Amino acid sequence: MRAEQPSKPCAACGRTITWRKKWERNWDEVRYCSDACRRHKVDDTDRALEQAILSLLDARSAGSTICPSEAARAVGGDEWRALMEPARSAARRLVAAGVVEITQGGRVVDPSTARGPIRIRRAR
Repeated sequence: MRAEQPSKPCAACGRTITWRKKWERNWDEVRYCSDACRRHKVDDTDRALEQAILSLLDARSAGSTICPSEAARAVGGDEWRALMEPARSAARRLVAAGVVEITQGGRVVDPSTARGPIRIRRAR
């Protein structure tokens, strides 16, 4: 039986990076899950989305949730739809930092595998 492989979050999208044999010598230097994430990195819009998520959660009562579209609307205004995936990535980065949780149907889910509508709440 194989032992549990180490993993860590991608610095750009927050998805889980699982250890691979080819990274054996430089695992500590691996920061991105793909070439696309390596090119994109985290920019000012991504930081604004993270801040918008935290601000929206601060304005709600404890245990309340928000939709990623609320953060996208707060940052993007009328052009918010293009910010939906970046908002989900910002939420995944905040999950990796231990600040928030992502839920579906009221249950906490793994942000790397969550498909469909999600909600974001403060970590309990």
